[in-house]
Amino acid sequence: MSRWPRVALVAALALPASTAEKKAPTLPAEHVHPSGAFSFRTPAGWTSKMLQDKSDVLEASGDGLLVRFYFRPQEIGLDSLHVMCMDMRLLGPMETSPQVKYEHDFVGGALGERKLLDSAFEVRYDREVNGASDWRQRNVTIVGLGTSLCASSHAPRARWKKSETRALLDAVLASVRFR
Repeated sequence: MSRWPRVALVAALALPASTAEKKAPTLPAEHVHPSGAFSFRTPAGWTSKMLQDKSDVLEASGDGLLVRFYFRPQEIGLDSLHVMCMDMRLLGPMETSPQVKYEHDFVGGALGERKLLDSAFEVRYDREVNGASDWRQRNVTIVGLGTSLCASSHAPRARWKKSETRALLDAVLASVRFR
């Protein structure tokens, strides 16, 4: 767990030591979930919208990157919600390789009275999504105080290797604020 310092919003959402030392990205745009339960920040020009085929998922996107938020105004089992969110891929299961390469899996932590789990892995899709078939996905699930939230960041694997992409997605995840 030492790779993931515990600070600010979500202990496990903090920037890894390698990116924390660099200047944090600027996130001037604030987006509020339609429920009003939480907000998050993104770079200028990013958009957010509820997904038509998944009406309980809010997606923020920009610059070829995606962050999805699945929110429930009730507490759901942390482990089961985390597994469900890890299965929420960019394409359906029949278009996704069953093998994934994990960076870390089920790293636990706490955010005040809320519990959280963090997993990150690489996924290969049978067809390209936004120009790439290899993606890196990170899921952070937060449950407690009557709410459940899963935040998933998605980046093409080739872009993920760039430290500024890692820093940006980590900063968007870490910007989540419960209201």
